[in-house]
Amino acid sequence: MVRPPGALPPAGLSADATLDLRGTRCPINYVRARLQLERMEAGQRLEVWLDHGEPEEQVPRSLRMDGHEVRLLDAEQSFVRIEVKRGA
Repeated sequence: MVRPPGALPPAGLSADATLDLRGTRCPINYVRARLQLERMEAGQRLEVWLDHGEPEEQVPRSLRMDGHEVRLLDAEQSFVRIEVKRGA
């Protein structure tokens, strides 16, 4: 699920777009997140939903290495929500 740029986020969220990567295997989930961020402007925020395990470990680490700011929003029972602020 990707919310189009400019669409209002659901109440309580500050992200400009949301990307649901639950059920997506590594490294495809990282690649899809990176491609979505490339379509966004510097400073915009992307909320990413990931499965527990390898995705929650690898994707945030790889995005930080790319120069993006990553923070954990919530570790729901069945998935993890992170927010990524696009770097320059």
